Amino acid sequence: MSSPPPTPERPSPQRRSGGIVVPHAPRWHQRLGAWLVWLLLRGLAATLRYEWSDRSGWFNGAATGPAIFCVWHNRLALSMRAYHGYVRKHSHSAGLAAMVSASKDGAFLAAILECFKVQPVRGSSSRRGRPALPELTTWAERGFDLAITPDGPRGPCYVVQHGVTSLAQISGLPIIPFSFHLEWKLRFKSWDRFQVPLPFSRCEMIFEKPIRVRREASESEREELRQNLERTLREISRD
Repeated sequence: MSSPPPTPERPSPQRRSGGIVVPHAPRWHQRLGAWLVWLLLRGLAATLRYEWSDRSGWFNGAATGPAIFCVWHNRLALSMRAYHGYVRKHSHSAGLAAMVSASKDGAFLAAILECFKVQPVRGSSSRRGRPALPELTTWAERGFDLAITPDGPRGPCYVVQHGVTSLAQISGLPIIPFSFHLEWKLRFKSWDRFQVPLPFSRCEMIFEKPIRVRREASESEREELRQNLERTLREISRD
């Protein structure tokens, strides 16, 4: 396998120039905080008791290619454990690229993802979404898996936005719904009711069957698939 392509230059603080939004770059204190969060998540993840429920059938082949992994915003805490602990062991992809908001909060999340050796692509449904989708597709063409939170960055919680089906149509990659259920957890009073595992909790990791969007899919077909994806993610996300 060839080595991953060089990481693009870090974006400068957000500004508008000719209508183009430039994402906020992580500040030094955000990078320090990201490193501490990385340590905390790794430590917590190591204490959990896992049950892996792979209903996707995607990892049965000898040469699994890239896919789009779709997870609710409030399930991000263990998404990297799922990717590195399961997907990477059964996949031949070059790595993972993930869409992250271009906002200041997104800069902090981007710094955390970099600690996990994930390539952040800055954009969302509200900021820089149009240029971010082709950029994600470029990473897919390089052999990377893609990750997206379909209800982020502002919600509503558990409502799939249209970006993920557009990405699947453009890239030609299947969408694999992913979620997990924690026996013991903390839930924040944020818009997404973000979940953090408590030590030694039982955790069921769930991968569902892939959803494909044809390149020739009509608007009505995309909407039907969006609803199907939303329904599937809700079904595997017991609170």
